[in-house]
Amino acid sequence: MRPYLMAEPALRRLELTITRRLDGLLQGEHLGLVPGPGSEPAETRPYQAGDDVRRMDWNVTARTNEPHVRDLVADRELEIWALLDATASMDFGTAAMEKRELAVSALAAVGFLTQRTGNRIGTHLLHGGGVRTLPARTGRPHLMALLQAAFALPRTPPGVAEPLLGVAADQLGRVVRRRGLVVVVSDFLDAPETWELPLRKLTARHQVLAVEVLDPRELTLPDVGILTLVDPETGRRREVATGSARLRRRYAEAAAEQRDTVAQALRRAGATHLRLRTDRDWVRDLVRHVMRQRRLAVLARPSGGGGGAA
Repeated sequence: MRPYLMAEPALRRLELTITRRLDGLLQGEHLGLVPGPGSEPAETRPYQAGDDVRRMDWNVTARTNEPHVRDLVADRELEIWALLDATASMDFGTAAMEKRELAVSALAAVGFLTQRTGNRIGTHLLHGGGVRTLPARTGRPHLMALLQAAFALPRTPPGVAEPLLGVAADQLGRVVRRRGLVVVVSDFLDAPETWELPLRKLTARHQVLAVEVLDPRELTLPDVGILTLVDPETGRRREVATGSARLRRRYAEAAAEQRDTVAQALRRAGATHLRLRTDRDWVRDLVRHVMRQRRLAVLARPSGGGGGAA
């Protein structure tokens, strides 16, 4: 376990990095990480093609004999929940950082940029010992304690059975009652059929952002001769002759297919997908994602409608 006095300087440096580079970018109506309406009812208006039928106002529709929907405005105080995957597969990294460090950084970005506007944030920390829940509260002291808890999570020894991501998502769905934003940070290496349905249940009630964390060595093999590969979750070892161009090509093709399967499952679940890599400028990738989502939100906003964007 990382002692508090070691983690505190790291958290302060991380906060400085995030606030310097992103301060002001994600402010405004809520977090700005995903497009779409807020969660409080506002004015009704005639139904337009493409409107969410779940927002139909049946009382007004019955009175006017014309389909109407009710726009939504953003809550002044948003409740944010994060599901952070800190299982053994996240204890891997061959570039600037481990996947776990990148995952905590993504969680910190969400927290630092929302706690100043009075939003509440809570977490589900998924690791070898199970799922630890930290309740949603406001304020910087709570956020720093939350991030400290994420930093201090012990590594899981190889071969120890760990909870599945889908199980943790199911638990989160039972805990979070108020509509809000759910951020799931993981490498999504569990079989998609184990987590796709739980995520779909979350998206039925909340806005869900899925942050996929990757390392370059999970996508391609370098030509470095005999390489010993270790499965962090089972401890199983295997020696691979990376000098084979055919093997490297097959590995890259299989990895690309796996990531495409993950992307399709996230899309079917209705989650917004953000991919971060340990060998890239993750802050810049986050900025690009936010700007792209904001453009999509503007394009999707009905002309003459008054809905808010989150």
